[in-house]
Amino acid sequence: MWTHKAWAGRFLPRSLPTGERLRAYAGWCNAVEGNTTFYAPPARDTVATWARQTGPGFRFVVKLPKTVTHERRLTGVETEMRAFLDAVEPLGDRAVLWTQLPASFGPSDVDTLGRFLRRLPVGVRRAVEVRHPGFYTDAQSTSVLERTLAAVSTEWVPFDTTVFFQRPPTSEIERETWSKKPRLPRRTRALTDRPIVRYLGRDSVEETVEGWRPWTEVAAGWLREGRSPTIFVHTPDNDDAPALARRFHDDVRALVPGLDPLPEPEPVGPATLF
Repeated sequence: MWTHKAWAGRFLPRSLPTGERLRAYAGWCNAVEGNTTFYAPPARDTVATWARQTGPGFRFVVKLPKTVTHERRLTGVETEMRAFLDAVEPLGDRAVLWTQLPASFGPSDVDTLGRFLRRLPVGVRRAVEVRHPGFYTDAQSTSVLERTLAAVSTEWVPFDTTVFFQRPPTSEIERETWSKKPRLPRRTRALTDRPIVRYLGRDSVEETVEGWRPWTEVAAGWLREGRSPTIFVHTPDNDDAPALARRFHDDVRALVPGLDPLPEPEPVGPATLF
């Protein structure tokens, strides 16, 4: 995400080499989603540069490769997982392994998920995102999944799209997003001390901010309980995501004044033609 083209000249200095953009991004936010790892496992040397560009409190939520989650569906993936774990090892305990499962992976597959999670090394942080409606609408399926995840200290990652789907899309990027994202109920229960939330707003900043109000209360409650949540704020184009994330953080700080502020971003020079 830190190489998002629209951020150059706005949130990140325009002339920054690719190898320094994460460092600049870390001045805006203290966590990042590792979506590129879904398409191809990173090289260990590349991951080592990520570690060097960020401080000890910065969090990486790295998505497992699609070969593991979507093609093999968590079965027979020992070789792939050994390679992936070795690649992300330089991140240490700052990394969370994010298992995003396809919508076809349903309640009947929970035993497979449980076996996969139990094989992961002890101490590795892990989180699971499920998209099958049955996990949200059937109480027994919800309970079974929660017990399976809690038994191995794994968080359930909700992807909150309720605000986005409240009314039809009004732009091309919203229409494209409408066809791709899951439409699931909002879920606010944490299973571990480090809950993770993914929130999707709209093109409209006002609607996006109004839609996250329930999450500021939930995040504040988690902090008061001694949990340490990670909240990712998205919009259809993500062009304003760093500023929106900081605004969300400020809204939570208004409820929990003891929450540390985010770091100060480095100055971004004025856009030029040359």
